[in-house]
This record gives sequence, structure tokens and C-alpha cells, in this order.
Amino acid sequence: MKICIILGTRPEIIKMSSVIRECERKHFDFFILHTNQHYIENLDKVFFKELELPSPKYNLGVGSGTQAEGTGKMLIGIEKILTKEKPDIVLVEGDTNTVLAGALAAVKLHLKVGHVEAGLRSYFKEMPEEINRILTDHCSDFLFTPTKKATEILLRENISKNKIFTTGNTIVDAVYQNLQIARRRSRILQKLNLRKENYFLLTLHRPENVDKKERLKGILNGLELVYRKYNLPIICPIHPRTKKMINKFKLKIPSGIKFIKPVGFLDFLQLETETKLIFTDSGGVQEEACILKVPCITLRDNTERPETLNVGSNILAGVKPEMILSCTKRMIGKKRIWKNPFGNGKSGEKIIKVLVRKCKN
Repeated sequence: MKICIILGTRPEIIKMSSVIRECERKHFDFFILHTNQHYIENLDKVFFKELELPSPKYNLGVGSGTQAEGTGKMLIGIEKILTKEKPDIVLVEGDTNTVLAGALAAVKLHLKVGHVEAGLRSYFKEMPEEINRILTDHCSDFLFTPTKKATEILLRENISKNKIFTTGNTIVDAVYQNLQIARRRSRILQKLNLRKENYFLLTLHRPENVDKKERLKGILNGLELVYRKYNLPIICPIHPRTKKMINKFKLKIPSGIKFIKPVGFLDFLQLETETKLIFTDSGGVQEEACILKVPCITLRDNTERPETLNVGSNILAGVKPEMILSCTKRMIGKKRIWKNPFGNGKSGEKIIKVLVRKCKN
């Protein structure tokens, strides 16, 4: 069985790490194809090194561009490589343009496609990721869902139950495998002069938020209210897109927000673990916060991770300043006793077992 693992962004590298390690452990014939959708070193290259993963065999170097430009370049590049390599299975993870391009290129070459983290829905189709999720799910042969709820969503969309496998979320694997390493090796708190639960953590990158002036302004104003109330610094590893749009819109940065350069996974994991509360518009960070037992406030009007809302680890605040402050008041004293709904940290192993079993048949 020859496996092609296609990825292109920081979350995909992290979430596919346990699958890659399992392929290595079993001495499988596999290779990594990296589209390089993330084009800043700290959002990309450092993660392979830090997580001790093999370097990609192929790197398309796609970088930034419009939705059509990026997806088109990836489709062309991926098709050429798959035609040359002829893998038995192509694995993609998540909801990016890399995922859609990988799945489309593979299925049109009549190659089997496995979608890791299938079945997520926000039901907000202005979000490019929502389109990518739906299309990828409906052209995949193996759908590896993180939760029973995601499985139920796929069944309601008339996807055959024989294609669906509830394996848990590989982000649990990544967190468990790397948490002790982060505690031992990371010096990010000392570097930033931070103490446990004496700061807030912020991530902000989604186009639906940062590309719209009023939404971005609302978030910044809301965080200013939070800083005035609690007088705790808000640490934000700044995404290039967010930095660009703040400058373009000429928005004032609240005094309480401290922008830092993007950090590696181990440093970010340490920042997440020790913070008092997380503000984010990232789906992956919602999951990580839930796993780490850190209260989370999602700066969006919807989420494809409803399990986090159900267990009480997360709350939707939207972008209105008063609502952001109100949600902070609700979550800051939250008891960290919720149950992690995303699995036991053996999702990568389960995914590979399914592939081995099915390919033998």
C-alpha cells in the first residue's frame, strides 16, 4: 500500500503528524506532498523540524493568491505528482484549499481518497472552508470523523455508512504527544515575561473577520474593553494576513494587545496551556483549548466544532464589543471539569488500521 499524504498549512502538519508517525512506525511506503499554502517559515517549515517529521518529498511552493489562483496552481501541481507516483491512497486533512485540490486531483485520477476530520459543518457557506469540507466529503472513499456528531451529519447527507469511520480527532494525538516536550523545551513564557494564568491568548486570522473592517474593528474594541476590565495583557502571535489588514484599514491597536511573531507548535502549546483564557476564530484552537481544559471564547457567529459548546469549554461571542466582554465575564471563572469529546489520542493509529483492513479486502 502506497500512501500520499497531502498537506499545506500549519494545522494540517500538526494534525497529520500522528498519521505520519504511524506510517513510519509500520514502515509503510508513503510520501508527503506539501503545497506550501502557508508561505511564512514560522507557519510552515519550523513545524516539520519541531515535530521531528520527515521533510516533504514534494513542495509546490504555491504561497498566497486568490482562492482560484491558489486552488488552480495546487490542482495542476498535485495532478502531475500523483500521475507520476501512482499511490493507492491519498490522505487529506481538514478544510483548506489544499484539501479540496488534493481530493479533486486524486478522485479524477481514480485514486482512493481518505478525508481526515470529515463531517464538520458550520452551515455558513460564505466561509470558503465550508465549501471545501462539503465537496471533499462527497468525493472521498474513506471519511474519518472526529466525533459521533460528525458521523451523524454525513449520514444525514446520504453518504454511505460503509465509508464512514469514527476515529476521534488527531489533534488529541498531537497535543498528548507533544505536551510534555513543550513543557520541557519551551521558554516562551520566560521570553515574554509571562506567568501562569496572568495573561490572555488571542489568535485571529479568518478572512470573514480580518478582511472586513467593521468586524475587525469590533473585535479590537471588544478586546480593549476586556483589557480595561481585567488589566491582563492579551498575547497575539500575529498572522501576516491580520497584520496586513490592520495596517490597510488604519485601525488603532488597543494598548492591552501585545503582538508577537508567529511561534512554533511547542511554544504555542505552552502559551495555550498556561493562559487564563483564549480568544480565537480558529477551529483548531477551539479543539486544543477544549483538550487542554482552557476556557475559550470564539470570535465568530458560528462554529463547526459544536462539541466544544456542548461540553461548556467554548462560547460564541461574535464580534460586538459588549458581547465579547460579556462572554469573558462568563468564561473567566469557568470550572475546568468538562470531558474531552475528541477521543483518546490514538486517532492516527485507528486511521491506519482502517486503511490496512480495507485495502486487504
